[in-house]
Order: sequence, then C-alpha cells, then structure tokens
Amino acid sequence: MKNFICTFMCICLSLIATKCLSQFQPRPPEGQQVPCFFIFGDSLVDNGNNNGIITLARANYRPYGIDFPQGPTGRFTNGRTYVDALAQLLGFRTYIPPYSRARGLDLLRGANFASGAAGIREETGSNLGAHTSMDAQVTNFGNAVQQMRRFFRGDNDSMNSYLNKCIYYSGMASNDYLNNYFMTDFYSTNTQYTPKAFASALLQAYARQLTQLHSLGARKVIVAAVGQIGCIPYELARFNGNNSRCNDKINDAIMYFNSGLKQLVQNFNGGQLPGSKFVYLDFYQSSEDLATNGKSFGFDVVDKGCCGVGRNNGQITCLPLQEPCEERGKYLFWDAFHPTELANILLAKVSYNSQSYTSPINIQQLAML
Repeated sequence: MKNFICTFMCICLSLIATKCLSQFQPRPPEGQQVPCFFIFGDSLVDNGNNNGIITLARANYRPYGIDFPQGPTGRFTNGRTYVDALAQLLGFRTYIPPYSRARGLDLLRGANFASGAAGIREETGSNLGAHTSMDAQVTNFGNAVQQMRRFFRGDNDSMNSYLNKCIYYSGMASNDYLNNYFMTDFYSTNTQYTPKAFASALLQAYARQLTQLHSLGARKVIVAAVGQIGCIPYELARFNGNNSRCNDKINDAIMYFNSGLKQLVQNFNGGQLPGSKFVYLDFYQSSEDLATNGKSFGFDVVDKGCCGVGRNNGQITCLPLQEPCEERGKYLFWDAFHPTELANILLAKVSYNSQSYTSPINIQQLAML
C-alpha cells in the first residue's frame, strides 16, 4: 500500500510539472516592448562573435570599446552599435548577447548572430579569414530555436507565438560589395556580373535567407539597406575623383541592390510571407544625410576616421593600442569603415520614433504590432 501511494504521488507530481512546463510562456520584464530581439549582420552590428575565430575582422582590442562600459568586446566602434542603442529604446535592460556566448534561457531574450566580414554570399569576406555568413547565421538561429523548444515542452503553438512577437534585424550586403564585387584582385564576381546582375543575384539569395527566417518564426523584421559605402574613409583614401568626393561607381552599384531590397520588402508585406511585417531601413539615405548635414548633428569631421592610419585615417583601420581622436563626438566615423557611437545612437533614435528612414512604419510601431 505504501509503494502504491508513493507511485501515485510521483505520477501526480509528474503530470503537474508537465502541465506547468507545457504552459510555459516567458513574459518580458516591465517596460520591455518585445520578448526578444534577434540580430543578423556584419561588423556594423557584430558584438563579439568573431573574437574566438581566426580572422582579421576582429575588434576585441583597444582602442575599440574605449567608450563602452565593458571595454573592448568585439564591437567595431568606440561604444554602442546601432542595435545596442535600438535594444535600449525597445526597453531591454541589458545588451543582447553574442550567439557565441548565449545559451539556454539566455536565448529567450534574443541573440546576436552577426559576424564581421560576413555577407549574403558564402565566399564574401574570405579574404579576411573566417566568419559566419548569412546562410550560417540562419542555420545558427535554427539551432537556437531547437534549444529554446525544450523550454516549451513540445508546445509548438506557444513557441511560435513567442517567436512571432520578437523583433528581428538583418543588415547584409556591405561586404558583398567591399569584400567581394569591388575587390577585383581576390574575387571574379566583377567580371561575371554587371552591377545590376550582381544585385539581382544577391537579392535572390537574400530573399531565400529571409524566407527561411520566416519559416523559423520571424514575423517582425527590420531589413537595412546598404549605406553609402562609396563615401566611407576606406574608399575616400583610395579614390581620386575629379568631380565627386565619393566613389560614385560603388554607390551607383549599391543603388541597384537597395531599390530591389525595398521592392522585396513590399512583396513580403503584400502577402508573399503571410503574417509578417517587414520594415525597410534606409541606411543609404541616413548616411548621406549625416555626411551632408554633419554640422547640424554636431559632426565637424565627416570624411576621416577617428582612429586609423594614412589618408583620411582610412588606408589602414584602427590598430591595437593606437591613440584615437580625443573628441569622438565630433566624428561621424570611428575607423575606416564604421560609424561612431554617437552616429549609431542618432540613427537608432530617428528610426525608432519617426519614418524619416523607415517604411512602411517605424520600429516603435513595429514593436507594438
């Protein structure tokens, strides 16, 4: 009789525990507008995923992170990245962790899968060493979803409902131009494709990757256009144009991709990916505005890196222990490629609460859906 009672109690406790776990639905802390935030991209938003791999695309050394509370973490700027600032605006109390360090329950609040030198194409960035391409980032997200699934005890409806409420950011293709198409000594894509055909090939692959994210639960998605990379210090240090400050050849090629990406967003929102809402983030226009009207934003220097070597501080990017400029708030660019923390914060604020650079809605409105 005693054994029967013990067995009966164990069964009851097991059933109660299973029922509780099957109804598990984590709730975001008060003030946090979405339950989680997942990030895909390159060095503009990487926060440490490249630290442990063999690559030149690393930033886990000073003076990177000189204005970040934790110092050099692998962020390719002096302080916060765009997605760091955006996470704060969305109410997250701490920064979204890199996927390389996010495990278990951490994943329920999001993860950053971005990798410096990464692109849409698999070979992009290989001139710099190892990296995690967009295809691999999507695979990593799929693995993360599998890890999270155990917290929902097989309740796929609850799991999908949870993931559907999260915000997803994807910013890709800068390296497909910088470290592929326009790096003719290392890649042959420039001879294989016209600029228009290359953009089409990128968009076809990117549409597939974003569709895979949708199949894994992504519904509220921000996709960023490629910025005006023909005007970054790296390009200005190499370009000798007679009639233009910037390399218009690169900027013109990017426009094919950006216009196609905007159309892709419209197609996704038009029913191609049911239940989703995509926001197009016009980083090209925002970067152009910041450079053109730099003084009004407090930027005295818009054509040189705060840290770097050579012409425009853009011939060689920021070196270990190099002394950067003192007044970092007056520089639009931190190094040869990346904006300063202040530029990131300004872009995060304007894209969050206005439609100056977002369509069809802003990010605050996306979070509220």
